[in-house]
Amino acid sequence: MDFISLAGIAVGLSMDAFAVSVTNGAVTKKVTLPFALRMAACFGLFQAFMPFVGWLIGTAGAGFISSIDHWIALILLAVIGGQMLREAFSHDEDSCQPASREAISLKMLFAMAVATSIDALATGIILPGAVGANSVPLMLLSVGIIGAITFAVCTAGVFIGKKFGCLLSSKAELAGGIVLIAIGIKIFVDHMFLSAG
Repeated sequence: MDFISLAGIAVGLSMDAFAVSVTNGAVTKKVTLPFALRMAACFGLFQAFMPFVGWLIGTAGAGFISSIDHWIALILLAVIGGQMLREAFSHDEDSCQPASREAISLKMLFAMAVATSIDALATGIILPGAVGANSVPLMLLSVGIIGAITFAVCTAGVFIGKKFGCLLSSKAELAGGIVLIAIGIKIFVDHMFLSAG
């Protein structure tokens, strides 16, 4: 998998966490840099950890998965992207509350991080075919990129949310869904038609 595709997947996967970060920035009374960094670190950690777990699962069946990984990528990314598109279109425009909440608890932050990283677990299953089942350094680099991009996006998201409110959260999910579906199609086309030679 080339760097652009990996970065695209990382950006797409981070959009759920970005949307949550925007919302939290909008509804939290006191938004500070430590608050934003703590939230971004938690989201980034889980977005990196979940694909690694998925990779371990995928590696266990690497021989079989390598023959169908492009189908798995297409289906998983299309399903995840489709869910994000559905959520983007189903948001209630009036559901965003004014900034009135105190700083979020660590327990709630972990719960949100897990919830927004489940799709990253599914995506990790396709990575053995993409980076190599036995290529631990490449896998660590891949999950590191996913975690770093999520961290950066979520840090920005908290402050964007503070300034612009929840208006952008559904737009983030819409963009993320489109990106993931597009990457799934690219992986499928590359494997089916461009890697034959």
